[in-house]
Amino acid sequence: MPTLEAVRIAVYAFDGVTMFHLSVPQMVFDEVARQGLGDWETVLFSDRAESIRTAEGYTLGGLRGLAAAEEADIVVVPSWFDDGRAAGPTLQRTLTGAHSRGATVAGLCLGAVAVADAGLLSRRTAVTHWQAVDMLATRHPDIAVDASVLYIDHGDVLTSAGTASAIDACLHLVRRRLGAAAANRVARSLVVAPHREGGQAQYIERPLPAHASDEPIAATLEWALRHLAEPLTIERLAAVAHMSRRTFIRAFQASTGVTPALWVKRQRLDEARRLLESTDLPIDQVAAVCGFGSGVTLRQSFAAAFATSPSEYRRRFDARTTDSRTGQRPATRG
Repeated sequence: MPTLEAVRIAVYAFDGVTMFHLSVPQMVFDEVARQGLGDWETVLFSDRAESIRTAEGYTLGGLRGLAAAEEADIVVVPSWFDDGRAAGPTLQRTLTGAHSRGATVAGLCLGAVAVADAGLLSRRTAVTHWQAVDMLATRHPDIAVDASVLYIDHGDVLTSAGTASAIDACLHLVRRRLGAAAANRVARSLVVAPHREGGQAQYIERPLPAHASDEPIAATLEWALRHLAEPLTIERLAAVAHMSRRTFIRAFQASTGVTPALWVKRQRLDEARRLLESTDLPIDQVAAVCGFGSGVTLRQSFAAAFATSPSEYRRRFDARTTDSRTGQRPATRG
């Protein structure tokens, strides 16, 4: 049996935090252990090793103190105070200390405010709940705040958009450490989407007007996923949806939050990752099956999206079982 990766996650709890925000990282990361995918352990910590009172009025005890962050591989600030108050110097030192020791620091939803106050987002891009975007940008003008995405990962620091986007960000961390197959398994167990398209832009100020029906777009997405190896131009997708090119583009972006071209590229990259994890197909064949046309195009797109090569990704995330006779995974090509 292979040794499971041990990861320690420390989630910051404070008086007034909502149960939902506090539960999301525990729900996602603890599922990794429940599914036998890794030796992941999540603990709650606060400014004092005592108890906190949630926004719903519940008292949570048994919390660890700030020292828990010193032992963590991932430190999460799952939300923040609604009034946007500045993070105190003790918490700031805790976050910067964990970061300097090599831990990943994640600010989910309004938690990005505390991470920014600690100076970990200086001269970087970040995202937070759309209602706090202006506040964060004004308080930290050296941060480029992007309200159009679900999360932004710099490798060492991650921020996410409002509320439910924390699930997307946590699944992304699972995907980054354990691969797409593991993240998909966790997502299926939790009955959530393993990867959502678009961002929170449609919620800013007011929701975009609803279209009469998203069914043509949904049907087109399903069709496209079955035909990734073929040319998927806007004209062809519009024809499948029985729409004009202009109407299709408008309806597609309203439904998914991204352009047709970007959506297709992301699906091809996701399928490439799945094939790299689960098959020994040569890189050129993976490229053909996924619609990239050539191995060169796949390598370029893969490196731009994931900062690694297809071959290196396969070596790291090969999800196939080991050979029962040799104890080794099957040889891979490409």
